[in-house]
Amino acid sequence: METVEAIRKRFLPERITTLFVGESAPHSGDFFYCGNTAMQSHMKRAVELAFGKSDDFLKSFHGYGWYLDDLVLEPVNHLPKAERLAKCLDAQKSLADRIMVYQPEAIVSGLKSIELFVNAAAIIAGSNAPRYSLSFPGMGQQRRFHAGMAAIIQKLPRIVTDLA
Repeated sequence: METVEAIRKRFLPERITTLFVGESAPHSGDFFYCGNTAMQSHMKRAVELAFGKSDDFLKSFHGYGWYLDDLVLEPVNHLPKAERLAKCLDAQKSLADRIMVYQPEAIVSGLKSIELFVNAAAIIAGSNAPRYSLSFPGMGQQRRFHAGMAAIIQKLPRIVTDLA
């Protein structure tokens, strides 16, 4: 079975315009790049509202130069809060190293509770990219996620190609 990180690497754009950062892949094994997850369906809805429908959402997401990485590269959503926060803190340097490699033009924290860790990683990486933060579209936060995306989506750098 292919690992989350191997799957994620298949979607790595040559140039990352906007880096979305989640907390971690879920313990359940569901994963944004594998299909039908809440994050993917809500992201797809937000993107299609802004830019129109796409035959293949993940292909469009990749084509924009958008990439979803995680702060912590192992599932943490099943851990007690203190252990979860400790893992997030420990992961800042790893994320900073990846931000240095990626050189994104914008960074979006996909969960309000990780915003401080993501911002710290960007600072460690020396990134001057604008940073944004969203509510995760779960646990009743779907409207906040969509309102947040609506407020920033036109500001997010993306590669625009003429498909005609």
